[in-house]
Amino acid sequence: MFITIVMTGLDQDMMQKNLQLSQFKVMPKKHVWLSLILVVVNLVFLSLGAVLYDYAAAENISFAKADELFAAVALSGKLGLAVAIFFVIGLIAAAYSSADSALTALTTSFCVDILKINKDSDQAKATRSRKLVHLGFSLVLFLVIIVFEQLNDDSVISELFTAAGYTYGPLLGLYAFGLFTRWQVKDRWVPVVAIIAPILSYILKNNSQAWFNYTMSFEHLIINGILTFIGLIILSKGPMKAESASA
Repeated sequence: MFITIVMTGLDQDMMQKNLQLSQFKVMPKKHVWLSLILVVVNLVFLSLGAVLYDYAAAENISFAKADELFAAVALSGKLGLAVAIFFVIGLIAAAYSSADSALTALTTSFCVDILKINKDSDQAKATRSRKLVHLGFSLVLFLVIIVFEQLNDDSVISELFTAAGYTYGPLLGLYAFGLFTRWQVKDRWVPVVAIIAPILSYILKNNSQAWFNYTMSFEHLIINGILTFIGLIILSKGPMKAESASA
């Protein structure tokens, strides 16, 4: 549930779609329909995955990791060349679609929040900067994929949820703090909390068996968020003034 909240509800890539809506009253309807569509889509893909497992077992198609199932079936030669080609094209299209939206979100966030590019900026210079930022993030993403492939010894989805627990944990804590409290914090120290919380949750996760006789799975996301929330409470300067809260 918390993974869904942070990776869908709080993700910049997803929030951009909401910010593009011109009417605020349309947002609730969009959320409901998007949720229903996601349920159907996930059910279809889970069913297809189960069918692929059954097919691989029936045809004695071997693969070392779950991530290799799709490629193993496509390249086994049992479905014919045309089907194999469509399998590979579909895999590339799905991967590119996800990468493209992520790159767009990263580029937009960096240009607006870091470089402070807005509609009043020099358009020629802004366009050139956006292209350079997009290219830079493309190279970073490529390097991350290469490093991830070398270090990964588990399925990609499992490692993805593990990594998300560290990267999205502070976001969960920040969102909860802003939603459930009206306290002001010392802004300059918030990045420090956002760095310390994942480090502490990493230490707890790696030592949970030795310290608590409990093997921690993806719970470190919640612990990360709680640590961030506690850190923000420590940095709190007290309740927000009435005029600031209303603004």
